[in-house]
Amino acid sequence: MPKRGKKYQDAVKQYDKSAQYEIDEAFEILCKIATAKFDETVEAHFRLGVDGRHADQQVRGAIVLPNGTGKTKRVLVFAKGDKAHEAEAAGADYVGAEELADKIRTENWFDFDVVVATPDMMGVVGRLGKLLGPKGLMPSPKSGTVTMNVAQALSEIKAGKVEYRLDKQNIIHTPIGKASFGPEKLKENYMALLEAVVKAKPAAAKGQYIKSAAIATSMSPGIKLNPAKLG
Repeated sequence: MPKRGKKYQDAVKQYDKSAQYEIDEAFEILCKIATAKFDETVEAHFRLGVDGRHADQQVRGAIVLPNGTGKTKRVLVFAKGDKAHEAEAAGADYVGAEELADKIRTENWFDFDVVVATPDMMGVVGRLGKLLGPKGLMPSPKSGTVTMNVAQALSEIKAGKVEYRLDKQNIIHTPIGKASFGPEKLKENYMALLEAVVKAKPAAAKGQYIKSAAIATSMSPGIKLNPAKLG
Protein backbone atom coordinates (compact mmCIF):
# COMPACT_ATOMS: atom_id res chain seq x y z
CA MET A 1 0.00 0.00 0.00
CA PRO A 2 1.50 3.40 -0.95
CA LYS A 3 2.64 5.67 1.88
CA ARG A 4 0.24 8.56 2.42
CA GLY A 5 1.43 12.18 2.50
CA LYS A 6 1.73 14.31 5.63
CA LYS A 7 -1.48 16.29 4.91
CA TYR A 8 -3.44 13.04 4.54
CA GLN A 9 -2.01 11.74 7.81
CA ASP A 10 -2.87 15.03 9.55
CA ALA A 11 -6.43 14.89 8.18
CA VAL A 12 -6.94 11.37 9.53
CA LYS A 13 -6.00 12.55 13.04
CA GLN A 14 -8.82 15.12 13.06
CA TYR A 15 -11.69 12.65 13.18
CA ASP A 16 -12.50 9.00 13.85
CA LYS A 17 -12.12 7.20 10.53
CA SER A 18 -14.15 4.20 11.74
CA ALA A 19 -17.10 6.28 13.03
CA GLN A 20 -20.32 7.02 11.12
CA TYR A 21 -21.16 10.72 11.21
CA GLU A 22 -24.37 12.69 10.83
CA ILE A 23 -24.51 14.68 7.60
CA ASP A 24 -24.01 18.17 9.09
CA GLU A 25 -20.97 17.14 11.13
CA ALA A 26 -19.47 15.17 8.23
CA PHE A 27 -19.43 18.21 5.94
CA GLU A 28 -18.00 20.44 8.69
CA ILE A 29 -15.13 17.96 9.11
CA LEU A 30 -14.63 17.57 5.37
CA CYS A 31 -14.24 21.30 4.74
CA LYS A 32 -11.89 21.57 7.71
CA ILE A 33 -9.52 18.88 6.42
CA ALA A 34 -9.51 20.10 2.78
CA THR A 35 -6.17 21.89 2.95
CA ALA A 36 -4.69 21.33 -0.52
CA LYS A 37 -3.33 24.32 -2.43
CA PHE A 38 -6.04 23.87 -5.07
CA ASP A 39 -9.82 23.82 -4.73
CA GLU A 40 -10.49 20.13 -4.13
CA THR A 41 -13.45 18.36 -5.73
CA VAL A 42 -15.86 16.77 -3.26
CA GLU A 43 -17.37 13.39 -4.12
CA ALA A 44 -20.23 11.38 -2.66
CA HIS A 45 -20.03 7.57 -2.61
CA PHE A 46 -22.98 5.20 -2.09
CA ARG A 47 -22.68 1.41 -1.88
CA LEU A 48 -26.07 0.02 -2.85
CA GLY A 49 -27.80 -3.24 -2.01
CA VAL A 50 -28.44 -4.12 -5.65
CA ASP A 51 -26.79 -6.34 -8.24
CA GLY A 52 -26.02 -4.21 -11.27
CA ARG A 53 -25.35 -7.31 -13.38
CA HIS A 54 -29.13 -7.61 -13.68
CA ALA A 55 -30.89 -5.14 -15.98
CA ASP A 56 -33.79 -4.72 -13.54
CA GLN A 57 -31.41 -3.64 -10.75
CA GLN A 58 -29.48 -0.97 -12.63
CA VAL A 59 -29.35 2.46 -11.02
CA ARG A 60 -28.54 5.32 -13.37
CA GLY A 61 -29.70 8.87 -13.92
CA ALA A 62 -28.76 12.53 -13.85
CA ILE A 63 -29.57 15.57 -11.74
CA VAL A 64 -28.84 19.29 -11.85
CA LEU A 65 -27.20 20.13 -8.52
CA PRO A 66 -28.72 23.23 -6.87
CA ASN A 67 -25.31 24.87 -6.43
CA GLY A 68 -23.60 23.48 -9.52
CA THR A 69 -20.34 21.55 -9.53
CA GLY A 70 -17.81 24.37 -9.56
CA LYS A 71 -16.48 23.08 -12.87
CA THR A 72 -17.27 24.29 -16.38
CA LYS A 73 -17.82 21.24 -18.54
CA ARG A 74 -16.77 21.04 -22.18
CA VAL A 75 -19.65 19.62 -24.20
CA LEU A 76 -19.43 17.85 -27.55
CA VAL A 77 -22.71 17.65 -29.50
CA PHE A 78 -23.31 15.25 -32.35
CA ALA A 79 -25.97 16.89 -34.51
CA LYS A 80 -26.70 18.06 -38.05
CA GLY A 81 -28.62 20.88 -39.71
CA ASP A 82 -30.88 23.00 -37.51
CA LYS A 83 -29.98 21.00 -34.40
CA ALA A 84 -26.28 21.71 -34.99
CA HIS A 85 -27.07 25.43 -35.22
CA GLU A 86 -29.19 25.16 -32.05
CA ALA A 87 -26.26 23.50 -30.22
CA GLU A 88 -23.83 26.21 -31.34
CA ALA A 89 -26.22 28.96 -30.23
CA ALA A 90 -26.70 27.25 -26.85
CA GLY A 91 -22.96 27.27 -26.12
CA ALA A 92 -21.72 23.82 -27.15
CA ASP A 93 -17.92 23.65 -27.20
CA TYR A 94 -17.81 21.31 -30.21
CA VAL A 95 -20.53 20.48 -32.74
CA GLY A 96 -20.30 18.05 -35.62
CA ALA A 97 -21.09 14.63 -37.02
CA GLU A 98 -19.00 11.99 -38.81
CA GLU A 99 -15.93 14.23 -38.91
CA LEU A 100 -15.80 14.42 -35.10
CA ALA A 101 -16.36 10.68 -34.80
CA ASP A 102 -13.39 10.16 -37.12
CA LYS A 103 -11.29 12.59 -35.06
CA ILE A 104 -12.02 10.59 -31.89
CA ARG A 105 -11.29 7.30 -33.65
CA THR A 106 -8.11 8.29 -35.50
CA GLU A 107 -6.55 10.93 -33.24
CA ASN A 108 -7.63 9.61 -29.81
CA TRP A 109 -9.21 13.04 -29.25
CA PHE A 110 -10.99 13.52 -25.94
CA ASP A 111 -10.92 17.26 -25.20
CA PHE A 112 -14.46 17.18 -23.82
CA ASP A 113 -16.26 16.13 -20.63
CA VAL A 114 -19.79 15.32 -21.84
CA VAL A 115 -21.26 14.04 -25.11
CA VAL A 116 -24.78 14.95 -26.26
CA ALA A 117 -26.35 13.48 -29.39
CA THR A 118 -29.61 13.79 -31.27
CA PRO A 119 -31.31 10.39 -31.76
CA ASP A 120 -30.62 10.37 -35.51
CA MET A 121 -26.86 10.56 -34.79
CA MET A 122 -26.74 7.47 -32.58
CA GLY A 123 -25.80 5.29 -35.54
CA VAL A 124 -22.57 7.31 -35.81
CA VAL A 125 -22.04 7.61 -32.05
CA GLY A 126 -22.81 3.92 -31.43
CA ARG A 127 -19.72 2.91 -33.40
CA LEU A 128 -17.64 4.80 -30.83
CA GLY A 129 -19.00 2.71 -27.94
CA LYS A 130 -15.71 0.93 -27.21
CA LEU A 131 -13.92 4.28 -26.97
CA LEU A 132 -16.56 6.39 -25.19
CA GLY A 133 -18.03 3.69 -22.94
CA PRO A 134 -14.98 2.97 -20.73
CA LYS A 135 -14.55 6.72 -20.14
CA GLY A 136 -18.20 7.16 -19.11
CA LEU A 137 -18.82 9.42 -22.11
CA MET A 138 -21.43 7.42 -24.03
CA PRO A 139 -24.64 9.46 -24.35
CA SER A 140 -27.83 7.88 -23.08
CA PRO A 141 -31.56 8.71 -23.01
CA LYS A 142 -31.61 7.93 -19.24
CA SER A 143 -29.11 10.69 -18.52
CA GLY A 144 -30.81 13.11 -20.92
CA THR A 145 -27.84 13.21 -23.30
CA VAL A 146 -29.65 11.59 -26.22
CA THR A 147 -32.29 14.19 -27.05
CA MET A 148 -33.74 16.44 -29.71
CA ASN A 149 -33.79 19.29 -27.18
CA VAL A 150 -30.07 19.97 -27.31
CA ALA A 151 -30.44 23.54 -26.00
CA GLN A 152 -32.07 22.34 -22.78
CA ALA A 153 -29.51 19.54 -22.38
CA LEU A 154 -26.66 22.03 -22.76
CA SER A 155 -28.27 24.47 -20.32
CA GLU A 156 -28.58 21.76 -17.66
CA ILE A 157 -25.04 20.46 -18.16
CA LYS A 158 -23.53 23.94 -17.95
CA ALA A 159 -25.66 24.66 -14.84
CA GLY A 160 -24.17 21.70 -12.97
CA LYS A 161 -25.83 18.51 -14.14
CA VAL A 162 -24.12 15.33 -12.95
CA GLU A 163 -24.68 11.70 -13.85
CA TYR A 164 -24.81 8.90 -11.32
CA ARG A 165 -24.41 5.22 -12.15
CA LEU A 166 -23.28 1.98 -10.58
CA ASP A 167 -19.74 0.73 -11.05
CA LYS A 168 -18.90 -2.99 -11.11
CA GLN A 169 -18.87 -3.09 -7.30
CA ASN A 170 -22.40 -1.59 -7.13
CA ILE A 171 -21.03 1.72 -5.87
CA ILE A 172 -22.00 5.18 -7.12
CA HIS A 173 -19.25 7.84 -7.19
CA THR A 174 -20.47 11.35 -8.04
CA PRO A 175 -18.87 14.83 -7.72
CA ILE A 176 -21.04 17.23 -5.71
CA GLY A 177 -18.98 20.43 -5.78
CA LYS A 178 -15.77 22.01 -4.56
CA ALA A 179 -14.40 22.32 -1.03
CA SER A 180 -14.67 26.13 -1.35
CA PHE A 181 -18.48 25.81 -1.49
CA GLY A 182 -18.53 25.33 2.28
CA PRO A 183 -20.59 22.85 4.33
CA GLU A 184 -24.06 24.27 3.63
CA LYS A 185 -23.90 24.35 -0.18
CA LEU A 186 -22.19 20.95 -0.29
CA LYS A 187 -24.89 19.52 1.94
CA GLU A 188 -27.62 20.96 -0.34
CA ASN A 189 -26.00 19.32 -3.37
CA TYR A 190 -25.55 16.06 -1.47
CA MET A 191 -29.19 15.94 -0.36
CA ALA A 192 -30.38 16.58 -3.93
CA LEU A 193 -28.22 13.70 -5.18
CA LEU A 194 -29.31 11.43 -2.33
CA GLU A 195 -32.99 12.10 -3.10
CA ALA A 196 -32.41 11.24 -6.78
CA VAL A 197 -30.60 8.01 -5.93
CA VAL A 198 -33.34 6.96 -3.48
CA LYS A 199 -36.04 7.72 -6.08
CA ALA A 200 -34.13 5.59 -8.59
CA LYS A 201 -34.35 2.49 -6.37
CA PRO A 202 -35.23 -0.46 -8.62
CA ALA A 203 -38.42 -2.35 -7.82
CA ALA A 204 -36.35 -5.55 -7.88
CA ALA A 205 -34.03 -4.34 -5.09
CA LYS A 206 -34.56 -6.23 -1.82
CA GLY A 207 -33.36 -5.47 1.71
CA GLN A 208 -31.36 -2.41 2.70
CA TYR A 209 -30.91 -0.17 -0.36
CA ILE A 210 -28.09 2.15 0.76
CA LYS A 211 -25.59 -0.16 2.46
CA SER A 212 -23.02 2.52 3.21
CA ALA A 213 -22.17 6.10 2.26
CA ALA A 214 -19.15 8.35 2.48
CA ILE A 215 -17.90 11.75 1.33
CA ALA A 216 -14.34 12.70 0.45
CA THR A 217 -12.33 15.37 -1.33
CA SER A 218 -9.74 14.74 -4.04
CA MET A 219 -6.98 14.48 -1.46
CA SER A 220 -8.70 13.53 1.79
CA PRO A 221 -9.64 10.20 3.35
CA GLY A 222 -13.33 9.30 3.27
CA ILE A 223 -15.75 10.25 6.02
CA LYS A 224 -18.44 7.64 6.66
CA LEU A 225 -22.07 8.68 7.03
CA ASN A 226 -24.78 7.06 9.12
CA PRO A 227 -26.68 4.95 6.52
CA ALA A 228 -29.75 4.68 8.79
CA LYS A 229 -30.53 8.32 8.00
CA LEU A 230 -30.12 7.97 4.22
CA GLY A 231 -33.18 6.05 3.07
